Amino acid sequence: MIKLKTKLNAAAILFQACLLAACAAGPDYKSPDLVLPETWAAVQDDGAIKASAAEAQWWRLYADAALDTLEEEALAHNSDIQVAAARVLEVRAQLGISGADQYPTVSAHVMQSRTKSTLAGAAPRPANLARIQDLSHTSLDASYELDLWGKFRRASEAARADLLAAESAQETVRLTLTTQVAQQYFALVALDAQEVAVRRLLESRQERIGINRKQVEVGILSEYDLHQAEADVAAVQSQLVSIALARSKQETALTLLLGRSPRDVMAAGVQRGTPALPLATVPEGLPSDMLLRRPDLRDAEQRLVALNARIGVARAQYFPSISLTGYVGGESVAFSDLFTGPARIFQFAGNIAQPIFNAGRVGYMVDAAEARRDQALLLYKQAVANAFGDVRNALSAQDSARQVLSFESARSTALASAYKQAELRYQSGIASRLELLDVERNYLQAQLNRLDAERAQRSAVADLFKALGGGWKTQ
Repeated sequence: MIKLKTKLNAAAILFQACLLAACAAGPDYKSPDLVLPETWAAVQDDGAIKASAAEAQWWRLYADAALDTLEEEALAHNSDIQVAAARVLEVRAQLGISGADQYPTVSAHVMQSRTKSTLAGAAPRPANLARIQDLSHTSLDASYELDLWGKFRRASEAARADLLAAESAQETVRLTLTTQVAQQYFALVALDAQEVAVRRLLESRQERIGINRKQVEVGILSEYDLHQAEADVAAVQSQLVSIALARSKQETALTLLLGRSPRDVMAAGVQRGTPALPLATVPEGLPSDMLLRRPDLRDAEQRLVALNARIGVARAQYFPSISLTGYVGGESVAFSDLFTGPARIFQFAGNIAQPIFNAGRVGYMVDAAEARRDQALLLYKQAVANAFGDVRNALSAQDSARQVLSFESARSTALASAYKQAELRYQSGIASRLELLDVERNYLQAQLNRLDAERAQRSAVADLFKALGGGWKTQ
């Protein structure tokens, strides 16, 4: 009967130990409650491309081989991308370290020593003890801390969340980089087109001033009007120089994003193409909570998961730590006897440490961990709100850019016809030079505005895909 009770008590203790091992200190993570719209309230356009169609390589919607090449170059050589990749490797190694803490550590220990004792010491040396002694020692040491309170499991949970956060941060860097490359490229293409328009005007004015000089020679035109025409040519040349400077700076900024070497940055040669003017819309009926897949939001949530798990790590300090240690080996004054039976040694020990008084240190550690978790929760909720704001602004910007381009194109077409008529009227002597210049300046500005509107529309599409996290897979 006594043996039966002993067995039952042992079983109960074992069962309680299993229950303790199955639970972990600290709160389990629960996704925050967010008040989200059910679906997107976006205006759909039959001619627009759904955002889900682009997925990761959204820039291929522009159907520009030069842009595709630049994006691939940036993803391969940009330093920010490489730093983010190295960060992922670092955090993955930290996860391995946290996982290793849950297993025993085993090490080998070998020692060989020779000691010579003093003859002038305070205590007399026994007569049968040799003055010079040799000692050989070898052992296999092991130690293991039981994770009854889930301290190491919570640490591994936090490390896994850190890894997921680092991978999401890497994707955020990728998305931001590809957007910046595309927008810098669109600005460069727009400056090229603006330079062509201004140069075309310069050629027209230079041709006209040649005619004006002949008119001055025959007395049809005054030197005053000739000097005014020369000043107009100089003004256009100055505008051309400003555009060339802006283009040079744009090329430099783009080559830096591409991660090129200092020599290539100085060369600043960037291939150009002719990007299309696509439109993109959020797919109709897409649930709005899919935006939570955006990489920066995944990053923020995984940071929250990690900090929530570290509350458990802090709370586990309240409970006793139980560790097991031991070694087996041999010890002998003669190395030849080290592995014989009489030289064998071993030790097995258990250690329990329970905090009694630490001036509230553990409580403060828990409070600090909870405060960090609360901060991360607020930052996550704010990041979600900002993400929906980004999408709303990007949709509005794209719609506005499309309308502005339509109006500026109509204005440019109308002023092109007005410019031709003004030039004919000037050559016929019906209109003055000032009237011609006024129409000419308006026409040039309309051309520049139209080109800038094209750039804005391309950039607005890029901003939308950035806001959406690069497009969606609806399956």
